[in-house]
Amino acid sequence: MLELFNQSSFEHNRRRMLHIGGTGLLSGLTLPTLLQLQAEASQTSSPKAKACIFLMLEGGPSHIDMWDLKPQAPAEIRGPFQPISTVVPGTQISQLLPMCAKVADKFTILRSHSHKDNAHQTGRHWVLTGYPPNFADGQAKGVPFNELYPSLGSIISRELGSGGDVPPYIEMPNPLGPGGPGFYGARFAPFTIDNDPSQPDFQVRDLNVPPGVTSDRFDRRTRLLAAADQLGAGAQANGKAETLSSYYERALDLVTSPQAREAFDIQRESAEMRERYGYTSIGQCSLLARRLVQAGCRFIGIDHGSWDTHFDNFTSHEKALVPPTDRAFSALITDLDERGMLDETLVVMMGEMGRTPRVNKDAGRDHWS
Repeated sequence: MLELFNQSSFEHNRRRMLHIGGTGLLSGLTLPTLLQLQAEASQTSSPKAKACIFLMLEGGPSHIDMWDLKPQAPAEIRGPFQPISTVVPGTQISQLLPMCAKVADKFTILRSHSHKDNAHQTGRHWVLTGYPPNFADGQAKGVPFNELYPSLGSIISRELGSGGDVPPYIEMPNPLGPGGPGFYGARFAPFTIDNDPSQPDFQVRDLNVPPGVTSDRFDRRTRLLAAADQLGAGAQANGKAETLSSYYERALDLVTSPQAREAFDIQRESAEMRERYGYTSIGQCSLLARRLVQAGCRFIGIDHGSWDTHFDNFTSHEKALVPPTDRAFSALITDLDERGMLDETLVVMMGEMGRTPRVNKDAGRDHWS
């Protein structure tokens, strides 16, 4: 921000004026113009996004075969896929992404993202927290939570809370990886859906009272739990007790909320809408994420694995990995846009790393961060 005058000493402001003059910023500018620039710079706009859907392509997708093709490079770099035009003039992406090409005017490709870690677990820590890890790859479980940085979802959960009856931070169908609530504590941990919504027997645990528990019995248990909490309220805070209490509180909120149960019920979507997203894990997770955003969830993390293509990179991307991702991502963007939700929902799709430009001896690409 351009800063000329504040409540500090005149000498400080005189030096500041000389510094700005020395940079050439004063050339052709009058003092009123500079004051106007400072006033404009101090005006901040309110963020529009109220929620984030984060699609983690775990293992590291091959960006050079999807978004950033090099058609003029040698064969051992460019690979077999051809670029195709999108609805944005001059912007091309891979032939593997025809559905995304049709909605390219509604998303942005960031080509400059990088970090300094070429390992999976520690790389995800970089991406999900913004900080370098304080553990070796594969060793995150040995680090106490209070020594870890909180993840993006936990930060958003702490800052915004929930906008409805569902938890503010949800991950599915697996945890995203290291980070979690970190030193924020269990209160800001994600609610994890450890089932795949594309499966016919999909259900979310802990949304209903256990069989055989009547409403009277449930009420008595709730009152007993509240009384136990009151007894411990004056005692010195205990981390484990606090964690357990937050779990009970969250479970109780879900069980007693019809709106929460409805939000998690993907069967309420029409067959046409479910087909639009695709009956795949990433497809149905993306559809469920849209339902949860509608219900007030702030951050949904979707874990979509198997992108670590050291072998048969091209076959894996063409046959198994990219087609369901292309369908799910384009459907999510279009659906949010049609419902007037896209301007208020940040959708991020990325991996913890990309893949090497040069193809290896096994027709694969290695880690590239």
